[in-house]
Amino acid sequence: MKWRKTGAVVAPIVLSVALAACSGGGNGSSGKPADSGSTAAASSSASASASAKPKAATFTWLVADRVEGPVKQDWEIFKMLEQRTGAKIELQAVPSTSLAEKKNIMIATNSVTDIIQVTNQEGRENGPEKVFLNLKDYLDQAPNLKKFYDSNPEAKAQATAADGGLYTIPTIESYIGGKGFDEAWYARKDLMDKLGLKAPTSLDELYPFLKAFKQQYPDSYPLTMAPNAVNPMDLYRVFLKAFTGIQGYINLNPDTDKYEFAGYAKGFKEALQYMNKLYAEKLLDPEYSLLTRAQYDEKLISNKSFVTFYWKADIELLQSKARTASGNQQFDMDGFLTFAAPGVKNYNFARSVVGANGMAISANVKDKQAAVKLMDYLKGDEGTKLLNLGIEGKTYKMANGQPRFMEEFGSAPYNALRKDYGVWYPMIGFEFALPRIAWENALDDKTKKVNAAYEPTVIAAPRSFVKTKEEQELEKSKLTNLTKYVDQKLAEFVVGKTPINDETIAAFQSESKKQGADDIVAMYNTAYKRTYGVK
Repeated sequence: MKWRKTGAVVAPIVLSVALAACSGGGNGSSGKPADSGSTAAASSSASASASAKPKAATFTWLVADRVEGPVKQDWEIFKMLEQRTGAKIELQAVPSTSLAEKKNIMIATNSVTDIIQVTNQEGRENGPEKVFLNLKDYLDQAPNLKKFYDSNPEAKAQATAADGGLYTIPTIESYIGGKGFDEAWYARKDLMDKLGLKAPTSLDELYPFLKAFKQQYPDSYPLTMAPNAVNPMDLYRVFLKAFTGIQGYINLNPDTDKYEFAGYAKGFKEALQYMNKLYAEKLLDPEYSLLTRAQYDEKLISNKSFVTFYWKADIELLQSKARTASGNQQFDMDGFLTFAAPGVKNYNFARSVVGANGMAISANVKDKQAAVKLMDYLKGDEGTKLLNLGIEGKTYKMANGQPRFMEEFGSAPYNALRKDYGVWYPMIGFEFALPRIAWENALDDKTKKVNAAYEPTVIAAPRSFVKTKEEQELEKSKLTNLTKYVDQKLAEFVVGKTPINDETIAAFQSESKKQGADDIVAMYNTAYKRTYGVK
């Protein structure tokens, strides 16, 4: 049995207190659903009829159980898939806690299932080693896949290995030009009406807005931050962007199209001073970096906090929970627009177009042509809808040419869709941009107003780029330590343990440089330029 060493996963974005992507509600991994785009752009594929249907064959497919519901062999979409294509799917379920180990062993022993979701990095590293099928060799038989790669340079870059082969079909989280985004500012609208408050439109207005809540509710901490599964320091991401224009610690500056370290940026000192002021005056929840989801919900439900930066997808669930728990049927959270310091661009990144994962075919699959034909069908219009929307008339419908999930699935349709239908299920669907559009189209009017208000500020997310092995090693050796250091020092600045002045800021910058900030920024810019040829 030959074992091979698997490489590290490549993060598509950088050192950033990231938008989660959570696919919890919506991602896969990450992310909660939130996208708007055109279904005209929705299918990056040719018509399903343009590709010959795959012949009858059986394929194994690795899938991890989800908290929404375990994997089921009798999901209706796979019965329909077999009727339409002759392809019978045998799902191999694994507990989510065992997925990483299971997948690593499969890759190391070259025994992956016929169809498997891997990171695009794993595809690039192990495809040339004959673990995954080189799809480039079959594009003349797969018009939908060919059109997908030709029309999406970012996806093609993520799928392309050093030998020039294409080894994954990257997951599409948002369509190019889409305006979908995950989070927004929210505040207790019922209490705002009671106190005669208007939503703040600037950082200068946010402070008295929080003060007004504090005066009325002295035991409260008006501002709290939602737990972030990717990085708990969500507070810093929000306020660093507002004051410096850099979202998180290191990210793409949309004005320069270059990666920058927020600690060097103009406005960094002012961001620290603002957060420290909120903390010192007890306007900021002192447990902002420690809260569990249950604790966070409880603070909002029990009038301990009133303002937050929150996942749009979960706002209706939070309100319902609050009304039930508190008995206050007037409990109402309403959104308001992000803001930025004078001279700083007020923007919000859209959801990333290309995800970190992609679908791959085993190089050892018995019938390679049939497997490619199947994946080509699933990348076509009919197959994409089947995996990501489900069954028309049962899970979704078309309205004015746009898909929308049936009303009975409520404000969080992914829960029932995953559990009962296997639809929008991570490791099965791989074009999640489409169900997010269907979800957005079925939103309540209040959330649609939030979307409309934010739309002018939404810009394209940074494109993912490909790192060399040497660049991966550099990132691995420096990124974690740098992140821990910045987390710690920002916490000290915010809570007042370290004073905020020119001397302490200079010391912070000097130590950040020693920890590798400059090296990582330079590497990201080099890799970004190499991948896309940017100036």
